[in-house]
Amino acid sequence: MNIPALRQLIECARQHESRHGTLARQLESRMQYLHPAICLPEEDALGVLTKFVDGYLEQVPELLEAAHAVACGAGIEAQVEPVLKVAAHFFLSPPQVLEGQEGLAGLLDEAYLAHRLVEEVNDRYIACIGQPLIPLDTTVANLIAHRLIGEEFANRLDEAVHLAVNGLLGDTLFEQASLDSHRARLSNPKTVAAWLAWPCLSRQFGVELQLSRAAG
Repeated sequence: MNIPALRQLIECARQHESRHGTLARQLESRMQYLHPAICLPEEDALGVLTKFVDGYLEQVPELLEAAHAVACGAGIEAQVEPVLKVAAHFFLSPPQVLEGQEGLAGLLDEAYLAHRLVEEVNDRYIACIGQPLIPLDTTVANLIAHRLIGEEFANRLDEAVHLAVNGLLGDTLFEQASLDSHRARLSNPKTVAAWLAWPCLSRQFGVELQLSRAAG
């Protein structure tokens, strides 16, 4: 994986945004359509959303770098590396459906694909083994990104993620011998300790979900 290339891509997108303001216009146009559960401050709501998107993007190379280090240190490269490669590929060589989009606004879609891939793989591992492959919970951030991207298009991206995960995992994860092996590796104290060394992955983005508001 080329982590420097990911960070350079993000920096170029930031420069594009400073010149053109594409993301700011997109976010401003969609703020009135956000779900009521998405809680924003009364002052500088647009600035907070922009900061959220920037942090959401920056977390992609951080996640890939952290997961690669943990995989190498804990001996779970065979399980983790294929997921990371697909996530990086989504970011650096996005599907055709994303062609023509530029700057931070375009990268939000790519970042959503990468984060949702990890989330979906984790969900499959939790269902089969009882614990995630990569213990990073971005569920709330992904729900917010889903709304910022737009329901219809984000659903199309979700479908691309499902296809990718089916290709990655296939049926091998569900074989009992494979389940036992994966569970033992992920429960190993060395693996658990390696993840604890990456507190940056629990970054707060400054945007919250208040589910009680959604029900009201």
